[in-house]
Amino acid sequence: MRALIALLPGDGIGPEVIDEGARLLRAVAERSRHEFQLEKGAIGGTAIDATGTPLPDSTLALCRRADAVLLGAVGGPKWAPSAPVRPEQGLLALRKELGLFANLRPVTVHPRVASASPVKAELLADVDFVVVRELTGGIYFGEKTRTADSASDLCSYTADEVRRVVRVAARLAQKRRRRLTSVDKANVLETSRLWRDVTSQVVQDEFPDLQLEHVLVDSCAMLLVQRPSRFDVVVTENMFGDILTDEAAVLAGSIGLLPSASLGDGQKGVYEPIHGSAPDIAGKGIANPYGTLLSVAMLLRHSLGLAEEARAVERAVHVAIEQGVLTPDLSQKGATTREATDAVLTALQQER
Repeated sequence: MRALIALLPGDGIGPEVIDEGARLLRAVAERSRHEFQLEKGAIGGTAIDATGTPLPDSTLALCRRADAVLLGAVGGPKWAPSAPVRPEQGLLALRKELGLFANLRPVTVHPRVASASPVKAELLADVDFVVVRELTGGIYFGEKTRTADSASDLCSYTADEVRRVVRVAARLAQKRRRRLTSVDKANVLETSRLWRDVTSQVVQDEFPDLQLEHVLVDSCAMLLVQRPSRFDVVVTENMFGDILTDEAAVLAGSIGLLPSASLGDGQKGVYEPIHGSAPDIAGKGIANPYGTLLSVAMLLRHSLGLAEEARAVERAVHVAIEQGVLTPDLSQKGATTREATDAVLTALQQER
């Protein structure tokens, strides 16, 4: 097949991990006789420095033309959180402009790196769940005010916004273990009470085969550490999902291991590791590429429909980790970013 894939390196370690993702995409194309056109665009802080905006028109146009987008990371201390123009605005705008309302974040624990997690090993057995985070509503997109003495951020949701992301999560749960956990703060927030009512109705009317439970966000944060294997598919609003998935990364041993996919109604998606820009290690060649490489697998599966190629990439990453090719976030020996990707590419070639 032929596909145009937009590469958005961004800031910090973003360019380093995107380079490795591009190497993997080229290897997959060669192995399976596909034609992938890879084209880079600017986003985030580097885009602000170059153009004055975190999402230049040329980048948005590229992403609209592309079949899929692979993104590195945005942000860093160089661009102050209080500045009127910030790197993160580029990512939020990209998701909104492309209509990507559902963020999928799978969480699994590889036995080889379970010891890197501060959570007891016996609690990590059989951990395999997906968090589906609503991506374009809630407090991140609500009206904001600021004076010298006060500030406010409006959190709002419509029933339609809740329905569409719950349907994504429910369809995913039907393909897994048929358990859906909806996370809210319905004992305090009116938006959460709407979320709970709409979720219950959607599941009752459209997915009666699912086992649905409602869990308060503070309880969910505790259960992620106490009994993480109880979860299958978790669906929640924007801010709760952002926080809970960073917590869940601790289970895997490193935030550098976890991929994500941001999807809408069509096949186009933005794929990125959930780690940040990590400016403290940028340029050192030690960033963990596995989250990006697994994001490539999600890109192949969800946007390009290449399920077998996606599984091959996931198996290759598994082999590399099993062989102990681990970056410094997971091992004192510390492989380089390039060495970790080399191990994945070797494993991919040996699948022939």
